[in-house]
Amino acid sequence: MGGDAASRADASLGHQTLSPDASLTADEGLVPTSAAGLTYPWGERAPGAGEAIRIAPSVRWVRIPMPGSLGHINSWLLDDEGGVAAVDTGLMLTPCSDAWKALFEGDLADTAITRVICTHLHPDHIGLAGWLVKRFEAPLYMTRGEWLTARFMIADVREEPPVEVSAMQRGAGWDEEAIERARAQGWSRFGRMVFRLPYGYRRLIDGQRLDIGGHDWRVVVGSGHSPEHACLLNEADGVLISGDQVLPRISSNVSMSSSEPDGDPLGEWLASIDKLLTLPDDLIVCPAHGEPFRGLHVRLKALRDEHHDRLDALATALAEEPRRATDCFPLLFRRTIGPDHIGLATGETLAHLRQLEVTGRVKRETQDGVWWWGAV
Repeated sequence: MGGDAASRADASLGHQTLSPDASLTADEGLVPTSAAGLTYPWGERAPGAGEAIRIAPSVRWVRIPMPGSLGHINSWLLDDEGGVAAVDTGLMLTPCSDAWKALFEGDLADTAITRVICTHLHPDHIGLAGWLVKRFEAPLYMTRGEWLTARFMIADVREEPPVEVSAMQRGAGWDEEAIERARAQGWSRFGRMVFRLPYGYRRLIDGQRLDIGGHDWRVVVGSGHSPEHACLLNEADGVLISGDQVLPRISSNVSMSSSEPDGDPLGEWLASIDKLLTLPDDLIVCPAHGEPFRGLHVRLKALRDEHHDRLDALATALAEEPRRATDCFPLLFRRTIGPDHIGLATGETLAHLRQLEVTGRVKRETQDGVWWWGAV
């Protein structure tokens, strides 16, 4: 690492205070989930400040603190020639950059970051990617779908939400007060948590093999939580870096997007589960949130079955009477949905309703801009 490059990167980072914008990470879904049947080889132990715990011959685990209910993101360090490759980075907030600086003075002292790999575009995963790239003059690796979507969201600078966003909120059953409250929060918050990305990147492709420090890593792409999420599989060491595609204790957020109103994110998510079920079951799974665990197939089947149960419950209720998305909240979520969670709950509910529509189990009718979902 060149000292001048590190100094320039640190200077451009500035001082980023805690921000309510951190809620935009939206990794955690609201659908209830069970973590039964999993084992945790390291128990409840987690890396402390400046510490990197080795969990496999080629992998070390570090934890980056961040605000919000998740409290942290895991970064995985892959042994590489001349240093380590870093997978996922944390938000562009002071606690996250301070955690990296503690590592550079601790277990990563005199260790270069050789490449930065981001599983997907959410700010807690790419927020400090540009900073690390600049500090170490390292390349950035992402899938094309994640890279382009991130660039689009960062560049979409405007004062108010797009009209399509308000239309989807109205269609879902929001009242005008809720729509106006969302509008008053403004737009363009995504880029505030992301350090400037480099101009170019190295593309990750499903099935691609990466030689990282003499270790063979295969790219396994899933979708539903994000457009083209990259997991990394090292079969020799028995490790899967799963990002948000498989989390041990929480369900990942799977939401409809106003930018792709005819999409089927839950259908993509369920197809990705089937794809991941073809991987070996005895892998150490390294998630973005929570602890490394074993029990990949048990976890995937639980996630799949929980979504199918909720799809069935929705279909049964909608056969009795048409409902708006907001009317379906009690059928999907155990918590009361207030102003702080209505956006997340709406996206997840619409994803379930859209999956039922795509599979021919319900139909949607529009009345005065409001979507009513009912029996076919």
